[in-house]
Amino acid sequence: MTHGSQFGFIALAAMHKKGILAHRRHTDLQTSNMCFSGAILVLVLGCLLCIAWLKGRTKNTTLLPPGPSPLPLIGNLLQIRPDKFLDTMLKFQEKYGPIFTVYFGSRPVVMLCGYELAKEALIDQKDGFSGRGKMPMVHYVLKGFGITGSNGERWKQMRRFALTTLRNFGMGKRSIEERIQEEAHFLGEEFSKTKGEPFDPTFLLSCAVSNIVCSIVFGKRFHYNDQHFLSLLRNINGIIRLMNSTWGLVVYNFERLIRYVPGPPQRGVRYLHELKAFVREMVEGSLKTLDPHSPRHFIDCFLKRIQQDKENPDTEFHMENLVASTVNLFTAGTETVSTTLRYGFLILLKHPEIQVKVQKEIDRVIGQRYPSAEDRTKMPYTEAVIHEIQRFGDIVPTGLPHCTTEDVSLRGYVIPKGTDVFPLLTCVLKDPTQFPDPEVFSPTRFLDNNGGLEKNPALLPFSAGRRMCPGESLARMELFLFLTSLLQKFTLTSPVPREDLNLAHEVSSAGHFPRFYKMSAILRTSTI
Repeated sequence: MTHGSQFGFIALAAMHKKGILAHRRHTDLQTSNMCFSGAILVLVLGCLLCIAWLKGRTKNTTLLPPGPSPLPLIGNLLQIRPDKFLDTMLKFQEKYGPIFTVYFGSRPVVMLCGYELAKEALIDQKDGFSGRGKMPMVHYVLKGFGITGSNGERWKQMRRFALTTLRNFGMGKRSIEERIQEEAHFLGEEFSKTKGEPFDPTFLLSCAVSNIVCSIVFGKRFHYNDQHFLSLLRNINGIIRLMNSTWGLVVYNFERLIRYVPGPPQRGVRYLHELKAFVREMVEGSLKTLDPHSPRHFIDCFLKRIQQDKENPDTEFHMENLVASTVNLFTAGTETVSTTLRYGFLILLKHPEIQVKVQKEIDRVIGQRYPSAEDRTKMPYTEAVIHEIQRFGDIVPTGLPHCTTEDVSLRGYVIPKGTDVFPLLTCVLKDPTQFPDPEVFSPTRFLDNNGGLEKNPALLPFSAGRRMCPGESLARMELFLFLTSLLQKFTLTSPVPREDLNLAHEVSSAGHFPRFYKMSAILRTSTI
């Protein structure tokens, strides 16, 4: 190769290299421009979303009660610790007053605190606050059917049917009373088997209370070691625990996560599906032996109504509502009463002098026979103790979410139709204007100067208004008969010094649970 050709080749290579570098710079510039454009696009979209959210918020919520300033899309989520949910709400109450707005995601939720405000909303304007607020996991599995999670005409028909059927099967009458007395006897036998040794009462109380619901909806009770029955109880407990966890609050904020996020949300869905499958199995068994002229239990009554309405295309009496309503009765009727009893026993261990007074009243009024519902009117101190257990235990502190069915005015604010509203029952049961020294356990607050029972309208453990618990009468009878039957036969003692017993709630979110404890059931010398 000549010198000239070498020079030409080098020059050509240099030009080629320069072209490559120029192309690279051009490509890098294009990439940089694309990244910059993408960032601008994301920023613009973000701004547009924020503007749209702010416009929507301004348009729909200008007359809502005040509250902490929310962030776009996530609302006040960063300001609320799930394990300190109620503490956070109480701090907001101190700052903004008894009525305030909190944003769960982009959705405003109005909080009501104190008896007077709860009365104004749930009782004085009961129709306007009669809707059921969002319960994402329940809605995801039960699809808006049943009693608890339904709205409108469906809810009215399901609630009316449940109340009528429960009354016909003895709510407040002899038949249900006999079932509770029978179950209290079985529970007493299980207590006797402990032979005075310390034990955790949680499992036995859940079995006994759940069996009352089983006798109403299925017409039968289960043995405490029945595996099918135990699986049912585990599912109910799992659902309640999940709703009180961090995940419960996250799912309430972002309900679409239920479909996609593995772990606890999917476990909660599985619990509900398994409970639903259990009920379906029982329904199918009842269907095979159904005698429409002689219904045996709640399911039979519902199946009979399904047959009566089979020609009506708009009927609400069909299998989906039957299964969902039965699931509702189980979850509501099992955990609430058993948890209240468990809290009550812990309180009596902490205050044995109160237990002694109850036992003296039992001995004087009931003696050696089995307790009956009629005894309640003759035992004011025992009734006062039960009332105070319900108030102090405060086991459903947030209440279930309500929803406005129309635009409603409250304390000078306007709450738009479709807004979720939480009447914080803990602020009613612990309202110092209604219950002085609310953190002190004192049954005498429900007694008058003559020792008679003095009712307080602010005692609302079952809520109030259109959405109050339909099983209130049944629950009150269960609490009285279980408590008196057990204290008639046993004295409850603690294996640890009573000053070491802690009455503070273990969980303080959507539900309150007593801390773990063990107790001994010592057989009394004068019993049946």
